[in-house]
Amino acid sequence: MGVRNNVTVFLNFAKEGFDKAVLVGKLCCCVHVVNTYFCSVVLAYGPSMLPTISTSSSLLLAERFSHRFNKVDPGDIVILRSPEVPRKIVTKRVIGLEGDRVTYVVDPNNSDKSDTVVVPKGHIWIEGDNIYNSYDSRNFGAVPFGLLQGKVFWRIWPLKDFGSLRRRAK
Repeated sequence: MGVRNNVTVFLNFAKEGFDKAVLVGKLCCCVHVVNTYFCSVVLAYGPSMLPTISTSSSLLLAERFSHRFNKVDPGDIVILRSPEVPRKIVTKRVIGLEGDRVTYVVDPNNSDKSDTVVVPKGHIWIEGDNIYNSYDSRNFGAVPFGLLQGKVFWRIWPLKDFGSLRRRAK
């Protein structure tokens, strides 16, 4: 009778552990789907988006479906895969969409020389808010629309800079 009781206890323990593991697996699947297709938390850092996003780490919330329906406008802050380092995700502001004429300062640190380009079909023009310290479309040209990952709509942290992330394009 003692062995039968021990086996029953072990089977109940194993069933409970299996049920918990299935629950954790379902939770992980839900988190993956929400992060991939709906919205995700983004950690942004660096000087390229000053003063909108601070140089220390900022937590942003980005939705991941508007770019699939072409609902990205000039002035929106977007996250996208870097065209030169594909493992890197960057945060920049959309300045122009396909067909737009964009005038930009070529080298703001050394001269006021400007250039005008027409954004090609299927591309967007992105720039950081801090033109003196940003590596963006002024350096590598227009970015394919397919590299867009999402559009930032909320700043979670830091709260001291709380406010709208939207700004008029140049």
